[in-house]
Order: sequence, then structure tokens, then C-alpha cells
Amino acid sequence: MLAGMRKREWGVLAAAMLIATVVLPLLNAYLPAEHPLHVSDFSINLYGKYLTYAVLAIGIDLLWGYTGLLSLGQGLFFGLGGYAMGMYLVLMIGTRGQYHNVLPDYMVFLEYKELPAHFKPFYSFPFAVAAAVWVPALVALIFGFLAFRSRVKGVYFSILSQALTYGAALLFFRNDFTFGGNNGFTDFKDMLGFDVNSAATRRALYVATCILLAGAYVFGRWITATRFGKIQRAIRDSENRVRFSGYNTVNFKLFIFVVAAIMAGLAGALYVPQVGIINPSEMTPDKSLEAVVWVAVGGRGTLYGPILGAVGVNALKSWVTRAFPEYWLFFLGGMFVTVVLLLPGGLVSLPRELARCAGRLRQWGAAKADARKLQAPPAAQPVAEPDADTRPEDAR
Repeated sequence: MLAGMRKREWGVLAAAMLIATVVLPLLNAYLPAEHPLHVSDFSINLYGKYLTYAVLAIGIDLLWGYTGLLSLGQGLFFGLGGYAMGMYLVLMIGTRGQYHNVLPDYMVFLEYKELPAHFKPFYSFPFAVAAAVWVPALVALIFGFLAFRSRVKGVYFSILSQALTYGAALLFFRNDFTFGGNNGFTDFKDMLGFDVNSAATRRALYVATCILLAGAYVFGRWITATRFGKIQRAIRDSENRVRFSGYNTVNFKLFIFVVAAIMAGLAGALYVPQVGIINPSEMTPDKSLEAVVWVAVGGRGTLYGPILGAVGVNALKSWVTRAFPEYWLFFLGGMFVTVVLLLPGGLVSLPRELARCAGRLRQWGAAKADARKLQAPPAAQPVAEPDADTRPEDAR
């Protein structure tokens, strides 16, 4: 049974990858705009943005759904990866900025005389990609080691991680790290010599995001099926029992925390060239809270639930913010409360809950039918007439 379920799962994954990485880009590239099956450049770009959010959600699910660590600071790692790629992209503008200076426009405006030393390595694209990995990983390693070694867990860990991302956002807003302050980085031109705003480049970025998402899902499915994954779930259910069994739970939690940070950093690195801007608002606590809502709505502890939640909630957000822009936060809060109270397993548990409700209705209907039968009066039995040949003494 389990092997059959795995085959179906991999079949669904292969079909989804084929549609996402091959069919949709072909419909965008080769069908004319008036064709009903044409996928617009805007849609491809929007789908790529949603899929970067899905990668972020998978990392949160590995933390929260499988290990029991509710981190409210994953937006920080997402933003750090985005800034790593943004530093490369803003340097690639060169003299094509408003001030026609080799320095980025905001540095010219702030009267910088030369490029800060920590910017210079980001002329290299491989270094920028590597920084999108090692910077979030290093921050997560230091913070996680200090928190887990001190046995900070539960709501205290959530609050502490939220405080971390809030403090980092304040530093970036104040431009203490020379990263553009409130405005951040924008007006990107080139990426590896290709126009970052061209349809072909956006298709390539979208395909790269699909591959990253598939890789994150396969890695998550693999690691949760190993002995490590079993210890993960044991830590989630009862960390004290795991520790008393001889396992160092600090190492397990620290490893998965760093892995989730790397996933968030890579997602942020692909998010920035597709959206065209990165600023400190991407690492504020409300962004991390939104990501937690995606996982809860989709279904935590499933890996595919967070993908469904991230894409579905953000698609709903795109529609609501156009139709009813002032009511989006009410929609988001109502959706979270509804899932927590009525559908704790998320959207992925909806078929199971519907089947359970149908079974209960059938049981209720059968019980009601049985009750009606018990309450009905017994039918009158006909009295048999004695035979004419039967004599009274024979009856006696």
C-alpha cells in the first residue's frame, strides 16, 4: 500500500514538473497573445513569484510540521538571500543609472566616494549565489546554536525568532549596512549578460524556480523518510523522551534550522530578479507570519500542503487586493481562524474530512431508520382457523 502511494506521489510530481517547466513556458513562448491557451509574460512572472514562496513554505514545514519548531523569522533568511542577489544585480547596472556613475544611484545621492569593500565580491555571480546560501546559513547557525543550547523552545523560540527578524529589518531600514535603506535595490538591468526584464530571461528564471521547488520537495521527502526524519517527529512529539533516550536534540534541531534557512535564502535569491526589487519590508515579522499561515492553510507535516497553501493564498491575495484592497487582512485572519477551528489538517485534509462527514451522515441515517423501526407498532398476526377434521380430544 505504501509503495503504491509513493508511486502515485512521484507520478503526480513528474506530471506537475512536466506541466510547470515545459508546457507553460512553451505556451508563453510560441502561442500568440490572442490564443486562448496563451500564458502571458505577466502570468509567468507571477507564477515564479508564487513558487519562490512555496520553497520558503517547505522550509517552514520541515521546521514546524516535522520538528515542532515554529519559527517566525524565516522572512529574515528569505530577505538575506534576496539582498545577496540584489547586490549583484545593482552592480550590473553600471553607468546606466540616473546619475551615469559606476556607483549605485543611492550611493551617489548619499555622496559615497567609492564602493564599500563588502560590495566588491558581488561583481561575481557565483559569489552572489554562494552568499545567498552561506549568509542565511551562518546567521541561522549562530542564532540556532545559542537558542537550542539554552533549551529555548515553544512560544519563547517563536518570540525570539520574531525579535531577530524585527531587529534585522530595523538595521536595514536605517541603512546601517549601506543597503539602500527604505528603498533597497531596484531598477535592475542585466543578469549574466541577459536583459533581466526580457520575456526569455523571465522564462528561464521561472524554470529555475520550478527546479528549485522540485529539489526542495524531493530533499524534504527524502530526509523525512530517513532515520533522521523519525527522530524529527519524535522531537516534535516529546523532546524530553528523545533526549532521555541518548540523542542530542540540539544537533538535530540546529541542522534542520540551517537547512530551512538555506531554502529560504535560495528562494529569496530567485525572487528578487523576478519581482525587480528588494527592500527591508521583505524581512519584517508580518511576512514571516504570512508564510506560517500558508503552511497552516495548506496542511503542515505534508510537504505538498505548504506548496498548495503558498500558491493558493497568494493567488487569493492577488485577487482580493485588486477587488477589495482594504479587506485583505480580514480575509487572511478569517482564513487562518477557519482552518485552525474547522480544518486543523489544512486543505490537504479536506477530502478526508468530507469522507468522514459523509460516513457520519450515513451512520446517522441508518440509526434514524433503525429507531423508526423500533418505534413502529408490531403488525397484527392472523389467527389460524381450526381444521374441520380436528376433534377436540385430539387437540387435548
